[in-house]
Amino acid sequence: MRYVLLAGALFAAACQTTGDRNPAEENAQAKDLHTLSNADSILVRRLALDIAVDFTAHRIDGAAEWRFDNPGELPIFCLDTDGLTIDSVTANGRKVPHTLDSAIAFLGSRLSIPVKKTDTIVRIWYKTGSHATALQWLEPAQTLGKKQPFLYTQSEPTYARTWIPAPDGPGIRFTYTARVTVPKGLVALMSAENPRMANDSGVYHFRMDQPVPAYLMALAVGDVAYKAIDGRTGVYAEPDMLDKAHYEFAEVGKMVTTAEGLYGPYRWGVYDVLVLPPGFPLGGMENPRLTFATPTIIAGDRSLVSLIAHELAHSWSGNLVTNATWEDFWLNEGFTVYFERRIMEAMMGADYADMLWELGYQDLEETVTSLGKDSRDTWLKLALKGRDAEDGLTDIAYEKGAHFLRRVEETVGRQKIDTFLYQYFNGNAFKTMSTEQFLRYFNEELLKGDTTLEAKIRVKEWVYGPGIPDNCPRVPQTRFTKVDTAREKFLKGEAPGTLETAGWTSHEWLHFLRKMPKPLGLPQMEQLDATFKLTATGNSEVANQWFIMSVAAGYKPAFANMDKFLSQVGRRKFLTPLYTEMMKSDENAAMARTIYGKYRGNYHPLAQETLDKIINK
Repeated sequence: MRYVLLAGALFAAACQTTGDRNPAEENAQAKDLHTLSNADSILVRRLALDIAVDFTAHRIDGAAEWRFDNPGELPIFCLDTDGLTIDSVTANGRKVPHTLDSAIAFLGSRLSIPVKKTDTIVRIWYKTGSHATALQWLEPAQTLGKKQPFLYTQSEPTYARTWIPAPDGPGIRFTYTARVTVPKGLVALMSAENPRMANDSGVYHFRMDQPVPAYLMALAVGDVAYKAIDGRTGVYAEPDMLDKAHYEFAEVGKMVTTAEGLYGPYRWGVYDVLVLPPGFPLGGMENPRLTFATPTIIAGDRSLVSLIAHELAHSWSGNLVTNATWEDFWLNEGFTVYFERRIMEAMMGADYADMLWELGYQDLEETVTSLGKDSRDTWLKLALKGRDAEDGLTDIAYEKGAHFLRRVEETVGRQKIDTFLYQYFNGNAFKTMSTEQFLRYFNEELLKGDTTLEAKIRVKEWVYGPGIPDNCPRVPQTRFTKVDTAREKFLKGEAPGTLETAGWTSHEWLHFLRKMPKPLGLPQMEQLDATFKLTATGNSEVANQWFIMSVAAGYKPAFANMDKFLSQVGRRKFLTPLYTEMMKSDENAAMARTIYGKYRGNYHPLAQETLDKIINK
């Protein structure tokens, strides 16, 4: 017993990544609160995966081999796991014991492996658990084709550890290779070099030579086909979806070229998009070389492709220069939103991008109202000690971060911020960045000690202060002003058929509906629906807003289509507000529970976790 206790104490001590620090040390090296690994001391270099996908057991099993450097000659190598079964471990080819700590909320279990000073390789044989958050297993009936099963992963922020024993932190980068065995007839894809079609063996090989963090590890397996857009871009989708997706994403090649013109070369080789089945909980996930995208952006008119611009922009902000910890998440998403809108402005014009800025500002206002204008969670620099990293994935990082950069642009001028961002992305390529490191870089390279500029921007108020600063920029609204006029005419009694709505995009319709009184009267709901067929719209953004209004107004003619919508959509952006609205009255809450009971299995585990709290409160 004494040996066990001493060994346990040794393991725990060796796996402490940084310990307590004073503020000066905090600035020098960001402390990642969401990894139990000791990857700040033992430096992982390359992962070699050899795994098999079992659709019958809903399990991935195989081996993960890590190559590493151990400059401090530590006796223990520690990795993150969550729900994994560890079968055996070797170090430099010899079998070694291991320990798996008790699970910690939001973090999982630390895997500790004894190593010698000369060891450079550990190999772990393992299986995934039955509740791996990263994995969504779809039965054939849950796919578009209805013939083959489907699997995809969602590793951000801390779920890579549920399918790979890994140092799972955004500031920890490594290269990887993989051998993945799947049922014959299915295609396997990863965030790496990918095949273009199914092979005869069901064994696929992958290689990613640019270092990436674990949250960008991605795997998808299913009946998918590929269609090129141009020499370096293309789309994967289920065969019945492929032509629609290809049409929708026809401008993606131009997007890549536009992005390069703004902030430098695209460094990942190809840029492909995989359209996933409907259960995908996000709009998109920026896995390198292969963006995962929701089918809800397939509107038939290319009106929702700003989401692809967003995921593409991550190829610079997030994937190329990565937030050191999840408390620095705004350096990922805020920069990406700003970059996305610059891409859309270059491609579609300033008045189009201005609509995106205004809708984003509305989202920011709603988030601040929800969290509380004085909430610590409305700072850009987050405080997530003892909390789930998911708590920080709000529109504060996205929209407050983007509006901060817009404020910088308006203060220093577009030419200067573009020069700065070009240097930032390319000078820090494949590196990580904490908030404190960024602010020093920002001062040295852009502000250059100019206290007048700093005072105009009020940097500390944006980064280390709550709410929306009163110098937050608001963009001109040429197109939304016309929408506001149309809404006012309608509310004053003008027939909807006389309104000037020809040529409206999804954004104009969304703004038109968002600013309606809530609840809107039933006669007005009926008028709008009779004229614009909103209940039957195939545009998911407009449909979701219309269904929220229908629930609030008690407009029952929309409920059957809403039920169908909820059976086909898994995106949390839509599910959360719609189910929340239904839970506001007893009658609608009963409807929500019935609908959720039917379709819960269609939703990703992340969406289930969010919705369980809403439905069962």
